Amino acid sequence: MHDWIVVGGGITGISLSYELQKAGFSVLLIEQHQNLQGASSLGYGGISYWSGTTPLTNQLCLEGITRQRELSNELGMDTEFRELDLLLTIEPEANPQAILAQYANCVIAPTFLTAQEACDRELLLNIQGIGGALLLPHAHINLDSFCKAHSHALQGLGGKIIYAEVKNLLVSRLGDRLSGVATDQGDFYSSQVVVCAGGLSRALLKASNINARIYFTHAEAIDTEPIELELRSMVMPADTKRYQLEAETTNADQDSIWDIAGHELLPPSVDAGAIQFRNGCIRFGQLSRVLTDPYAAIDSIQSEASIRDYVSKVLPTVANLKGKWRNCLVAFSNDNLPLVGSLQDYENLHLFSGFTSPTVYVPPLAKKFATQATGNPDSVIPLLSPQRFL
Repeated sequence: MHDWIVVGGGITGISLSYELQKAGFSVLLIEQHQNLQGASSLGYGGISYWSGTTPLTNQLCLEGITRQRELSNELGMDTEFRELDLLLTIEPEANPQAILAQYANCVIAPTFLTAQEACDRELLLNIQGIGGALLLPHAHINLDSFCKAHSHALQGLGGKIIYAEVKNLLVSRLGDRLSGVATDQGDFYSSQVVVCAGGLSRALLKASNINARIYFTHAEAIDTEPIELELRSMVMPADTKRYQLEAETTNADQDSIWDIAGHELLPPSVDAGAIQFRNGCIRFGQLSRVLTDPYAAIDSIQSEASIRDYVSKVLPTVANLKGKWRNCLVAFSNDNLPLVGSLQDYENLHLFSGFTSPTVYVPPLAKKFATQATGNPDSVIPLLSPQRFL
């Protein structure tokens, strides 16, 4: 029997497992796939440490970038951390001042660039397809390398990883605690269970008649092979349509619809963004769908065409590159803050998911969560409790 079972081995689960094991607990991490399949396999890896707008998020942004800068040395493996520019492109018909105002409260203010200035910085941009851009300091990791480094360190400390599909949570006879989890390889027991299953978290909890206000989009992007073409910056839209999609589908009145498969709550959105990894591969997209079935079938041919058509307006050379369409689930909450802490009625069942900016928030919050688990209260964790929506 372990002290902690962590369900899900993406950036959230592997980070939390490592911090819990480092804090002195015995940890069993259960992950369904040996190769990353969820959001951590398709994330862009950008670290938006400039984006804090409140005392809480400002603190987490500062702690997040500090943690990311030190993790490669601590883990003994390269997470491919690097500093780079972020260009947030503005659509030609948009009002630049109105867009700039959306970022007025950020802890680091952006610099406005004209279309020509943006294209001078990033040669692959289409000057006809943008009305300017916002320049921000940014950082980046390779999520696959990040997870591998944490996995290596976790096991080096004595933590265990098994690859199995979690079917449901095991509730004690009294109904107020969990005793462990049931998987396709048998039952596993622990004192504490934390769900870090990203977009599948809601379905997993629901399978055990447990409710949580966590949601997901189906995210789609295209990955290229390594190429000689150089994308100097990370390029993303200044007015991200995915965030609007999320905000409009998470009100309390709609919550029950999320548990009924087959609904598409709004038409899909497309955002024109791209990042080049250190090995030369480029990831571009993304298309986002709000489908209530996490296993819904998607027309990949139509999706790929939509992504390429939209990205071609901003990065035409990138949009024409040969690549493979991929998709995953991306978890989110209804207030842009993650769900961290115990769930109502089950004091030893915890949630660590719903991160809109996981590369920023996960590393510091995983450390804080583990510290609190040792009996040392943390002032931040209670603010992110899943019970804040009750």
